[in-house]
Amino acid sequence: MTTHTPETDFPIVIINNHPVMGMPKRLTVLEAVRFKGVCHQFLASHSLPSQLILDFSQTEFMDSSGIGALVHNFKAAQSKKVQLILYNTHPPVMAVLSMTGLDEILPITSTLDANHQTMSAIGKGKPPETHPSVNSWIKRLIDVIGSLVGLGVTGILFIPIAILIKIDSPGPIFFQQTRCGWLGKRFTMTKFRSMCADAETLKKKIPNQATGAIFKNTNDPRITRVGSFLRKTSLDELPQFWHVLKGEMSLVGTRPPTPDEVERYEVPQWQRLDVKPGMTGEWQVYGRSRIKNFEEVIELDLRYQKNWSHCYDVKLICKTLLILFHKNSGAV
Repeated sequence: MTTHTPETDFPIVIINNHPVMGMPKRLTVLEAVRFKGVCHQFLASHSLPSQLILDFSQTEFMDSSGIGALVHNFKAAQSKKVQLILYNTHPPVMAVLSMTGLDEILPITSTLDANHQTMSAIGKGKPPETHPSVNSWIKRLIDVIGSLVGLGVTGILFIPIAILIKIDSPGPIFFQQTRCGWLGKRFTMTKFRSMCADAETLKKKIPNQATGAIFKNTNDPRITRVGSFLRKTSLDELPQFWHVLKGEMSLVGTRPPTPDEVERYEVPQWQRLDVKPGMTGEWQVYGRSRIKNFEEVIELDLRYQKNWSHCYDVKLICKTLLILFHKNSGAV
């Protein structure tokens, strides 16, 4: 027996006493915003089922905004004790879910039989082309050449920097932190340590001078004397050339956010994850330590996506080199 609820942007059909929400052909920012609204409206009803099945049989493309809406709705459903189940996902969508690890969190089924849910056997397929920069072989070639040169410089400077860090402050030479890359995929980013060893523990005691989903303090007491020099000259970022070589980052891109920042994103703000994070970018050249508002970060990241070209990347790299030793260059 099949019945229909009143038609919406995401129509809900009752099949075998379970609600099945139809998903659109593309799940990008406009559709993602509506998806979040419709799902939250459904979850606000008084009588909720134990499951909500999302029918992805028509969906051929999903970008970072779609992921953001899916994560938001997953958490909202959890709070209502409703299980979100993804049905009939095609390879392009599976590729995104696999990259972001959501395929290990969300149940994915190839049948609407509520009593016999099996994981979809559909292949993962190729990742989506969320932005032309992601699959540009020229940009990748520049990244590989630049990262090899950068790693050579890192090898030369490693010993003196390591000695200075050890003399100045007890603790490890490197600082590692989980960041979110393309489509929100997490990776462990490495820098030369510029703060005291227990900086993450002390963070909650430091006032945040920025607004929105970023943390910043101009006179952060956790930064060591050597760390201040490393940040001012961007030498602390040299180990990131390894991430560029691995393909987790690019020489030029958007600012790599932390997972707790992403947790606070509204759906449209996930657009900044449509490109790979970069060692430099609009935020580094035009904002850096002067930016204290998350909306400005978003504006710069989206401006980079709009203006991107190979020549624009080279322009930003050249500008970055010119400002590295500027006294107000600061660090992110």
